[in-house]
Amino acid sequence: MKIDILTLFPAMFSHVLGDSILGRAAEQQLVQFRTVDFRKFSTNKHQTVDDTPYGGGGGMVLKPDPIFHAVESMLSESEMNSTDSSGSSADSKPRVILMCPQGELFRQKKAIELSREQHLIFICGHYEGYDERIRRYLITDEISIGDYVLTGGEIPAMAVIDAVVRLLPGVLGNQTSAWTDSFSDGLLEYPHYTRPADFRGWKVPDVLLSGNHAEIEKWRRRQSLLRTLQKRPELLEQADLSEEERRWLAQRKWE
Repeated sequence: MKIDILTLFPAMFSHVLGDSILGRAAEQQLVQFRTVDFRKFSTNKHQTVDDTPYGGGGGMVLKPDPIFHAVESMLSESEMNSTDSSGSSADSKPRVILMCPQGELFRQKKAIELSREQHLIFICGHYEGYDERIRRYLITDEISIGDYVLTGGEIPAMAVIDAVVRLLPGVLGNQTSAWTDSFSDGLLEYPHYTRPADFRGWKVPDVLLSGNHAEIEKWRRRQSLLRTLQKRPELLEQADLSEEERRWLAQRKWE
């Protein structure tokens, strides 16, 4: 996967993309990161990328031309790289993602969807907002990580990139980890325990020490259901549950 990030502050990404799981993924060539300062695509000598809004009001608005030029440059480059020896181009086109509080709320389902792409382009804005023509005529996706406002789109982009890259084959040492995380099946994850088995009188549940894998899986599933019921009950409305699980949850609610 190739990930391009348009930002006015590329230095913000250096440690996040260079360390831990993301850094190892890049070293193993499972993903390629590139940060681009879209100020370089400004068309005036002062390299300004923002201006006052038409109609008045406070704040500054990101101009369309630098961002259009930057993305179009990447799209052109992508088309050249995807052209095969016969001269035909691959059907897959990059997803152009605008990080914005007005966007679709980011969930695990979206991370899985994006992890199947070959090329993602993230646009990280600042100031009051974007010129509306960026939103209407350039992007393919608009994503928010929550109902709050941050200084810019860099931190949200980092969160989305981390969630997506860890799903790529080979990125995690144990690939099953990604598919048992919270939200991977619409539920919160079950509790985890490790050594010692008895810590200050708090003991690991007997079932986890039993070696009975069928019973362990049953316990984990029910703990996942119970934790979701207690902390995020709204998730159960969309979860794929058996009739037995629904009856079991109904009993827990009554209790």
